[in-house]
Amino acid sequence: MRAVSIRQGAIEIEEHPDPLPGSGEVLVRVRAAGLNGADMMQRAGRYPAPAGSPQDIPGLELAGEVAALGPGASRFAVGERVMAIVGGGGQAELALVHERQLMPVPEALSWTEAGGLPEVFLTAHDALFAQAQLRPGERLLVHGGAGGVGTAAIQLGALTGARVLATVRDPSLRPAVAQLGAQVIAPEGFGEHGPFDVILELVGAPNIAENLSALRGGGRIVVIGVGAGAKAEVSLLALMAARGRIHGSTLRARPLEEKALASRRLEREVLPAFDEGRLRVPIAQTYPLQRAAEAYERFAQGGKLGKIVLEL
Repeated sequence: MRAVSIRQGAIEIEEHPDPLPGSGEVLVRVRAAGLNGADMMQRAGRYPAPAGSPQDIPGLELAGEVAALGPGASRFAVGERVMAIVGGGGQAELALVHERQLMPVPEALSWTEAGGLPEVFLTAHDALFAQAQLRPGERLLVHGGAGGVGTAAIQLGALTGARVLATVRDPSLRPAVAQLGAQVIAPEGFGEHGPFDVILELVGAPNIAENLSALRGGGRIVVIGVGAGAKAEVSLLALMAARGRIHGSTLRARPLEEKALASRRLEREVLPAFDEGRLRVPIAQTYPLQRAAEAYERFAQGGKLGKIVLEL
């Protein structure tokens, strides 16, 4: 099979042996695979894949057809459309996924949309609801609202009845982000628009102090992105005064049981809304597999709305 391969920080397309499914595993013929910030970090050598996942083939999400079943795998049949998050190896013609991590692709979605869905919607749904316990009527602030996780979080917050605000640096992207269900504001001085019950932090350290000052009593900050910096000075007095909480989370290294539970929650609580037309996957740009290096460079440039997806 052909696959995106990381070679000394460069992106190459190389031939790899076809993987064989083990117990409970499904071999998926990949049709589309989204790019994520974790892929950029892995390329730079700062975010290795967890044990059991390919170390040189990136890709945390994929969509495709079931090509073969390993022993004991029975949840899906050969030929069914499926999608999933994976520890790595998603940007390849074939990928192995445990059947418990797989989800059915909503009928309304194209391959491209399905390939850009699992990582961002699972991440946003887990952060907002499993961790922050976002409730209807609460005020949610999403930092970095134009990115993949940001666009997912805005839609999920609006869908549940929260009042959503989002920071977007590029003024040209703000109208499109607003159409997803958020009041869009500039990153500078965002605290003036508080207080907020839940703040989803996708930017990192520079926002932490102002996040704390803009937190409503009993508010929650969930940190799932640190692209602008990972170290911040925290005023414990401000945290105490707000009776606030700060959570941090990643999905990639979690054990199978936790990933399976998160997938079942998304499958039950979120996927029907795609067929009902209440949620969508904004796609910024697509690239064929052989142009993966260009896709990575485009991702690094920023200034996009939604996902960059490789089509196979």
